[in-house]
Amino acid sequence: MEQLTTLDAGFLHAEDSDPHVSLAIGAIAVLAGPMPDFASLASDLAERFLSVPRFRQVLRTHTFDLGAPEWIDDADVDVFHHIRRAALPRPGDDAALYRWAAEVMERRLDRDRPLWECWIVDGLAHNRWAMLMKIHHCIADGVAATHLLTQLCDGRQTSATTLRAAPAPAPRSPGLRMPGVSALSLNPIDWMTSAWRTSRGVTSAASQALQGAVEIAGGLLRPAAASSLTGPVTDLRRYASVEVSLPDVNRICERFDVTVNDVALAAITDSFRTILMRRGEEPRRTSLRTLVPVSVRSRDAADKPDNRVSVMLPYLPVDKADPIQQLNSVHARLTKTKASGQREAGNIFVAAANAIPFPLTAWAVRTLTRLPQRGIVTLATNVPGPRKRLRLKGREVVRLLPIPPLALQLRTGIAILSYADHLAFGIIGDYDAAPDVNELADGIERAVSRLADLSNGHWRSTPAGTLALVQGG
Repeated sequence: MEQLTTLDAGFLHAEDSDPHVSLAIGAIAVLAGPMPDFASLASDLAERFLSVPRFRQVLRTHTFDLGAPEWIDDADVDVFHHIRRAALPRPGDDAALYRWAAEVMERRLDRDRPLWECWIVDGLAHNRWAMLMKIHHCIADGVAATHLLTQLCDGRQTSATTLRAAPAPAPRSPGLRMPGVSALSLNPIDWMTSAWRTSRGVTSAASQALQGAVEIAGGLLRPAAASSLTGPVTDLRRYASVEVSLPDVNRICERFDVTVNDVALAAITDSFRTILMRRGEEPRRTSLRTLVPVSVRSRDAADKPDNRVSVMLPYLPVDKADPIQQLNSVHARLTKTKASGQREAGNIFVAAANAIPFPLTAWAVRTLTRLPQRGIVTLATNVPGPRKRLRLKGREVVRLLPIPPLALQLRTGIAILSYADHLAFGIIGDYDAAPDVNELADGIERAVSRLADLSNGHWRSTPAGTLALVQGG
């Protein structure tokens, strides 16, 4: 029996606080056809799911949140209830797949059962089929969920039996232990010596974390520029996705000395700028403060189903029109944000919360997530995916598309996932407040294409902030 960590349980509390949100994360694997026999496929998948403890467990909660929720084995689990089948209406194109996926993801998972669903989808165009994996965010973050999805595929090296249960969190206790001191030591000299050794090493880190905490708090309290990008949401969703060439992105990185994440966020910046202008709104410097989760998962914890993330809250430069200025500004702001200690502050806060009595943290999370917030405008989470192509029942996974959750009064969320030679952007939006998610996806594709052209020297930026074609380039 394992307790949820404070962060894992926080996703349950955030969902409880808003009846319009479902805090499940998902991924769509599109496979080359024909689809295998459903009964045989379901049987194989069931065996792999049952090998993972978390997928045969249910949550047990406590009255008045007197204790953290616990994972307990469900002796009556019916794994075939969780493996479901659907068929797309003709023509079975991307639009039909995305509409169906949005409808699946907007529905909450039943907390009386294990918190996952696996959908097998037939009827896709071009002799293809798909699998949608839906998992509650309290089980895993994007990195762990992607690891699980790869383990469901063919190959002994990706057997689901290797997915370990996360270790139980340390018991909540009012006591503290000084690093480097034996738990049994009562000698005050030992404590003084350890404190002296420790203080020199942690002073700088603590100062950086404090600065980061101040910036995170300020970001949450300072409202972004007023726009249609934030506000109440309904319980209906739209979904769109776009894929860009990873070799093109890598070439952009080499040319401009930036990271893949910089390029992805710059493309998102340019697309949001276009969306705001189409809506008749002025893109301002403070229009797009973005929640950027940062994984703090070590390599040896890649196969543990839980959440291990911190956060950064940079403003994306939608006020800039020039793509190179956007890219350079994103890179500079992320570099500054990382140096500010926001990541360390978030990590320390999550770790410290595990030492606070659970009823207090549960009350705090429920209260904070019910309050209106205008500081954060959107979510952009980047998850490294499989570098090699996957196969399931001998069929090749030709596309892998991420689906982020929507909460905290955000009207859009974007997940970025690399797979083989592509970088996929999955965009979730409120059905009423974000009707232009397809335009947002198209804008991301255009922005990456434009940066790729610039990296080839085909275009140049002008002093007026526009682009000019280099003749003969």
